[in-house]
Amino acid sequence: MTSRDRLLALLVPVIWGLNFVILDEGLEDVPPLLFLAMRFTFVALPLVFFVPRPQARWTTVFAIGGAMSFGQFSLLYLGLAAGMPAGLASLVLQVQVMFTILLAWLMLGERSTPKQIAGTLVGFAGLALVAVAHGARAPILPLLLVVGAAASWALGNVVVRRAQVTSGLSLVVWSALVVPIPAVGLSLLVDGPTEVGRALTHLDAVAIGSTAYTVIAASLVGYTIFNGLLARHPAGSVVPYILLVPPVGIASAWAVQGETPTGLELVGALVMMGGVAIATLSLGRSRAADAAPVAPEAGSTTSPAGPERPAAPVLVEERPGPETALRPRAARARG
Repeated sequence: MTSRDRLLALLVPVIWGLNFVILDEGLEDVPPLLFLAMRFTFVALPLVFFVPRPQARWTTVFAIGGAMSFGQFSLLYLGLAAGMPAGLASLVLQVQVMFTILLAWLMLGERSTPKQIAGTLVGFAGLALVAVAHGARAPILPLLLVVGAAASWALGNVVVRRAQVTSGLSLVVWSALVVPIPAVGLSLLVDGPTEVGRALTHLDAVAIGSTAYTVIAASLVGYTIFNGLLARHPAGSVVPYILLVPPVGIASAWAVQGETPTGLELVGALVMMGGVAIATLSLGRSRAADAAPVAPEAGSTTSPAGPERPAAPVLVEERPGPETALRPRAARARG
């Protein structure tokens, strides 16, 4: 990997790690589902008129959009709006790695290596510690929503894996079309037309800037760089950089919002990331021998070796707006 590509590989986790705090700030005055609709409207438009459609069935594209885009991010935004600390969310979302390995076994019959199984068990143990620590000082519902977001992301990974789609940007853009209409409809139902109208007519600079960042930096720039790196280098050389997403997310939440994890949360975070590293790095080493790896879809598990190989979970936040406020924002637990 050249020095330029190393810098690009470091830039991606910085972009995605900062995304959690920027998302969280944008949710202050915009209902989460409406914010979600705003984000994916601009991910899809106007690029959908210029980017070729993915080489996949419409049902596959809609399934991926429903799981990876709508399911993952509606639950993530709801969790943030309900009080989930942004830094902790950046960590918990990475449990998608373990969910992907589990779902690939259940749905695709893919065999996991002993190290992947060990990493999955260690990762879930770390998540349990985080849940116990967080539940002792704040409601557990926001945490469960983010865990649900991770599970939805993993389901999308498996759908992409089964379909063997091979065009990252086109899939990001075209699957984004699934999100806006149901997100706006649910926001109108949950928040009411009055609140939706107020939010749209009183967008401040923070909400606009947050939307722009999630669309341009997190969704388009981040995935373009990441898929480009995977196209030029073995997965084992690229994926480990994404382990930096949670540290960047936690550090930025501390710097911007004063979020300070408890000791037990930090222990759980270290255990969980250790499990993610075991599962991911062992997979990366097994792929390092591949001479010409194919760039997977954004957040996908596509492998050049076919369905008999273990699933390849990707540790990213990516695509990465807000939903109905389940609790008043002022009541959110910080640090």
